[in-house]
Amino acid sequence: MKVKITSVAKQLPQYSKETKDIIPFVELWMQDQEPRFQRKVIKLFEGAGVDKRFSIMSPEDVFTATSFEDKNNIYKREVIKLGEQAFIKSLQKANLQPADIDYIITVSCTGIMIPSLDAYLINSLQLKQDIVRLPVTEMGCAAGVSGIIYAKNFLKENPNKRAVVISVEAPTATFQLDDFSMANIVSAAIFGDGAASVILSSYQEDEGPEIVDEAMYHFYDAIHMMGFNLVNSGLQMILDKEVPQKISDHFPAIIHPFLEKNQLKIQDIEFLIFHPGGKKIVQTVEDLFGVLGKNIHDTKEVLRLYGNMSSATVLYVLERFMNQNPKKGDTGLMLSFGPGFSAQRILLQW
Repeated sequence: MKVKITSVAKQLPQYSKETKDIIPFVELWMQDQEPRFQRKVIKLFEGAGVDKRFSIMSPEDVFTATSFEDKNNIYKREVIKLGEQAFIKSLQKANLQPADIDYIITVSCTGIMIPSLDAYLINSLQLKQDIVRLPVTEMGCAAGVSGIIYAKNFLKENPNKRAVVISVEAPTATFQLDDFSMANIVSAAIFGDGAASVILSSYQEDEGPEIVDEAMYHFYDAIHMMGFNLVNSGLQMILDKEVPQKISDHFPAIIHPFLEKNQLKIQDIEFLIFHPGGKKIVQTVEDLFGVLGKNIHDTKEVLRLYGNMSSATVLYVLERFMNQNPKKGDTGLMLSFGPGFSAQRILLQW
């Protein structure tokens, strides 16, 4: 039973700013800090590899002391809109109707809402009343790939069905106004908001790259490296500076056995669909892939154009490759990392 990705579509929030236009807000926010520290933070923003980012809130709102309740209410309102818009776009690309979907997976880790996004979409778009639903809420940046893995497993056991994975993330809603830690500052420098929707199918006549294989890889003793603390002012970022080194240390074990199981080497892969976690992680993976004669240009471009949108980001990279209309037989390797600490991998063939 072949499972294919038939369409990918992105949706961006209403607000956007280039990094150079955000710097004045950062300077105002940092005005009571030591001048040397202020210069370090500005340099970090300017060198983050992000030219522009989109947001569910205006910069004025982001840098205003709103409560967790206020921020989460904005998150809930905007996530529903963005999720529906991305979903409709992906349906249009695949020439489908909402009632053609049998399984809906919604992905987000940057806010809290119960019922989850999928419940709202079932009502607003009149999805099937017996649709299977799965909200994925606590897998961070890896969850876009995770959602595709879960959808693939469902479709592999259910012929002539279709699934959608909808990722909507708003990291700006997690910004902590009174937190001058490097984790909060780095998060603000690299993250942006965005949504994406992916439709998968087990109809043999549907076209798109086939998911040949998938696997998860879990790091031991690395739970502390990435995630959120739930504090009175919202979700407080946890981001260990050793993450790039941890990825580098485990990279051979993450990549090579997975490809060997499929009688492949990295040289056989045409498309590297890698999640741009941040400039340092991108540089780490670029160095590792560069030695093997590969580039991650599209990953770097997504980071530059939009920032890290958590679980949605790798789907933006995937859309870029889908839009290139790869030739029959081309292969792609999707790779993302998230809290746990874990790596998620998918092997695609066009």
